[in-house]
Amino acid sequence: MRCPFCANEDTQVKDSRPTEDNTSIRRRRQCNSCGARFTTFERVQLREVTVVKAGENGEDARREPFDRTKLEHSVTLACRKRGVSEEQIDRLVSGIQRQVETAGDAEVPSARIGELVMDGLRGIDSVAYIRFASVYRDFSEARDFEEFASTVAEAAKS
Repeated sequence: MRCPFCANEDTQVKDSRPTEDNTSIRRRRQCNSCGARFTTFERVQLREVTVVKAGENGEDARREPFDRTKLEHSVTLACRKRGVSEEQIDRLVSGIQRQVETAGDAEVPSARIGELVMDGLRGIDSVAYIRFASVYRDFSEARDFEEFASTVAEAAKS
C-alpha cells in the first residue's frame, strides 16, 4: 500500500480489526520511509457493476464503474452538520453497495442508486434527505424545496 504522505510503497500493517458491522477490515499502517500512520479499509467486492447515467438532450447514456467513494461523498455532503455519525453513513453506503452488487445486474441505472440513497436518508435525517433530494431531483426554485419539504412533513405526521 502506497503511503499517502510520501508515496513510498513500503508500508507495514500495525493493527487489523473488523469494523462494527463486520463488512470490512480496518487496518492501521505505518510508512517505513517517513513514519507516518494512516488507516485503510478492505471490503469485499462481489462483482463489477457499471452505473448507467441518464443521457441528456438525446445523448447516449454514459457508463462508469460503480464507485463507493463517490457515493460516500454524496451522502456525507447531505449529512454535513446534521449529527449523523460516520458509522451511520458507512452502514447506509455499505447497505446500498450490497444491494447493488447482489441484484445480479451488471449495469444499474444511477436513478436506482439515487432512490436507494433517498430511502436510506429518509430514515436517518429528514434535512439530509431533503438536501440529497434537492440535488438528485434538480430543484431549481425555492418552491421546489417547499413542496418537497411539505410532503416530508406530512409523511412524518402519519
